[in-house]
Amino acid sequence: MQHVDLSQLSPQIVWKHFQTLCQIPRPSKQEHVLREHLANWAKQQGLTVYIDRIGNLIIRKPAASGNEDNVGVILQGHLDMVTQANRGSNHNFMRDPLRPVLEQDWLVTPETTLGADNGIGVALALAVLESTDISHGPIEVLLTVDEEAGMSGARLLEENVLTGQWLFNIDTEEWGELYLGCAGSQDVEVSQALKYVAAPQMDLESVEICVTGLRGGHSGIDIHLGRGNANVILSRFLHQHLAELEGYLIEFHGGTARNALPREASTKIILPKKNIDLLEQRLDEYEAQWLQALKGIDDQFNIDLRLIQDTHHDVLETQQQNHVLAALSGCPYGVVTWSEVLSDVVETSNNIGVVHIDQAHGFQAVIMVRSMRNESAEHFSHQIVEHFAKYDLAATRAELVSGWTPNPDSAALKCLQDAYQTAFNIEPELKVIHAGLECGIIAQHYPHLQMVSFGPDIKGAHAPGERVKVDTVEKCWKLLVTALEQVPKAH
Repeated sequence: MQHVDLSQLSPQIVWKHFQTLCQIPRPSKQEHVLREHLANWAKQQGLTVYIDRIGNLIIRKPAASGNEDNVGVILQGHLDMVTQANRGSNHNFMRDPLRPVLEQDWLVTPETTLGADNGIGVALALAVLESTDISHGPIEVLLTVDEEAGMSGARLLEENVLTGQWLFNIDTEEWGELYLGCAGSQDVEVSQALKYVAAPQMDLESVEICVTGLRGGHSGIDIHLGRGNANVILSRFLHQHLAELEGYLIEFHGGTARNALPREASTKIILPKKNIDLLEQRLDEYEAQWLQALKGIDDQFNIDLRLIQDTHHDVLETQQQNHVLAALSGCPYGVVTWSEVLSDVVETSNNIGVVHIDQAHGFQAVIMVRSMRNESAEHFSHQIVEHFAKYDLAATRAELVSGWTPNPDSAALKCLQDAYQTAFNIEPELKVIHAGLECGIIAQHYPHLQMVSFGPDIKGAHAPGERVKVDTVEKCWKLLVTALEQVPKAH
């Protein structure tokens, strides 16, 4: 493992831009500093810059000489990144730069997310803007905001601003594949005030229970891999054993992002001192069960128990405690259905991404439903709302994020297929992805666009230890340059 000067990697014109992205923090909804930096850079390059009302950055580069009549191409990615760090990390995503290291052929940040999703796509687009030796037609670069936290950049994209006919989305994570469709999604948001009461007057002990060591990952791409969900694991334990232990719930916190599989969760409970030994026994049994269930998948899974000195707590009222734990532990998660049309593609899934229970804020949860079919997403999200309603817990559905319907006959797709053949003499696999690309939403604003998505090999997106394979970034650059040089004249 070695620290690396990214600007020395090949191609330098791409990696130097990724180095800039590592230096400037860019959590979702906090992209303005990076956006202003890139806008100023583009103006210095003599390029046309426009920032729309939601904050998306659009940069235009005229065609190379002789290519003015080519089809206009939009290169699209998003400015924000998922910000996840391992427990105990002191990394501040609002302030600190990312410090990637090289592990063999992979660039990785061991303790945090890397932001290769979608920093590499952004860097590739910026490299096209800077280049002086590519024979290309009119180029527009569209860099959206808030993709990872609500897709508001795509949803509120201004109409009649983009002029291109094709769009290359550089936001997928498997080299050798071209994507022509994606899942839509709909968030279910639980928000319920809770009643807290004084703890009973008896010989009590406060304890903290923590679930750690899970791999986590992307809630769409990795949902079918059987990885543990910390919110599910911990809430099921409490639901099964808290009454037996004569325990009371004080608080529960798990997950940090709706679109990331929750790696960690913790709870504070209070119970009679005489039941501490029984609690330890039940936790050991439960941990062993899950280690067996997650064998070969999440072998680092761990449950820790820690005694807390302070026993002066209010606790969640017993009936609400029962309702909250029953609702949370019984909520469906993971793969719901597989596609009957597309082989080995998840059709509908659900991630219990973020859960907070405490006296100050009540019960707050964000649950993300994905589906290749918009109507299925809406149907299943409605079922989840009804599930919580059975326990007198209020849940609402956010606005549906539309999926992207494949068009296997598009000229843009054929251009990228031909570029693969020209540059690498290989036939790329055509895929749809169970993740939320912005293409479907953009198509609602610009229905004429022909769209294709591609990207380098990225592993572990949305989780600490995210990595990108260095040589596939160079391959993506070669593919992109080749494709732009093969774009035909507009009809």
